[in-house]
Amino acid sequence: MPPTPDESALRALARRDPGLGLAMSRVKPFPGFPRGVLRGSHFHAIARSIVYQQLATAAAGAIYGRVCALTPGGSFPSAAELLALGEERMRSAGLSRAKTRALRDLASRCETGQLELRGIGRLSNEEIIERLTTVWGVGEWTAQMFLIFKLGRLDVMPSTDLGIQEGLKRLDGLSTRPDPNHVLERAEPWRPLRSVASWVLWRLTDTAD
Repeated sequence: MPPTPDESALRALARRDPGLGLAMSRVKPFPGFPRGVLRGSHFHAIARSIVYQQLATAAAGAIYGRVCALTPGGSFPSAAELLALGEERMRSAGLSRAKTRALRDLASRCETGQLELRGIGRLSNEEIIERLTTVWGVGEWTAQMFLIFKLGRLDVMPSTDLGIQEGLKRLDGLSTRPDPNHVLERAEPWRPLRSVASWVLWRLTDTAD
């Protein structure tokens, strides 16, 4: 099972950054991951992150559901099933040309063994990011979502994520969203629980006016 921060670690995080600590008391507690749909295969988790790239949650969820409906059973297609669908059927579900290419490259690499996902959880964050970003269309953000939501890694800071930047803007009362370098610098006191802090920043964005 992925590690879950205990109460003493969470209290220590709140003490290191009182502003974050106040926000932690106002949002839903960090739930720990993986859960729900992300308890499936590593392939599925990465594919799902590709579908969700740069889209609002509701829009991405609708497309994801239509992709699931392309094969029998209602679950997301396996790598072999995805390749058998063909590009046009994938596009008919609402996937962009770029996401279709990314999903097919992911599926092809998994099927041919170019991308080995078995045992990937034993690698470091940096090694996992390096391995996953060999897939066309999979960048650092997608790999970081896999680290947090599938592998349950507790010290990941997706600094390019707009929700993270907006959450930090609200947390610190900034006039504009901070750039990724500012986010990383600001997040240093949150080690080794930067994933928990990320969860809080996302929730601040969710609950914003």
